[in-house]
Amino acid sequence: METEHEPKGHEAASDDRVGFGFWVYLMTDLLMFTVLFACFAVLRNNTFGGPTGRELFSLPSALAETLILLTSSFTAGLGMLAARLGNKRQVLGWFGVTFLLGFVFLVLELKEFVTFVYDGNTWHSNASLSSFFTLVGTHGLHITFGLLWMGVTLAFIWKRGLDSHLVRKLTLLSLFWHFLDIVWIFIFTVVYLMAFLV
Repeated sequence: METEHEPKGHEAASDDRVGFGFWVYLMTDLLMFTVLFACFAVLRNNTFGGPTGRELFSLPSALAETLILLTSSFTAGLGMLAARLGNKRQVLGWFGVTFLLGFVFLVLELKEFVTFVYDGNTWHSNASLSSFFTLVGTHGLHITFGLLWMGVTLAFIWKRGLDSHLVRKLTLLSLFWHFLDIVWIFIFTVVYLMAFLV
């Protein structure tokens, strides 16, 4: 009788290790973003005679990006509710919407970067822009990895169906996505909003 329960116990222990490892990863990511925020706070006014954030940033565009990412976090939550109910079709639908919203967010972020570079405001222009591109670009890179992870997971669900293993993967993916949403709220406040308020 004990031998029948051993695989389940082993699987549960493995899930615990993966879950713990993922939380450790999120904490190290949080630490990295904290350092990047601190660098930006120190360097944000070091424009070397170049344009300030108030002159560069478009608050309506940043607000649109924020609303898109908040909505994607909401649809990811609905996808997780569907996953817990075992509804494959709704999981694919809600996470499909999440993927599209994340992709639109990434396109808007890249468009902003391209506009800055085209106008001669590059990563090398001054310390303020260096810290801006590093902070916002790192977040964008995380969004890119999140979209790749989401796309691969949805492909597996489409092909194999929804099982407990994929629900656990979706749970970690959802945590990662919500984490990026929280980081972006801080970016919107510290980088964009404060450029117009301070």
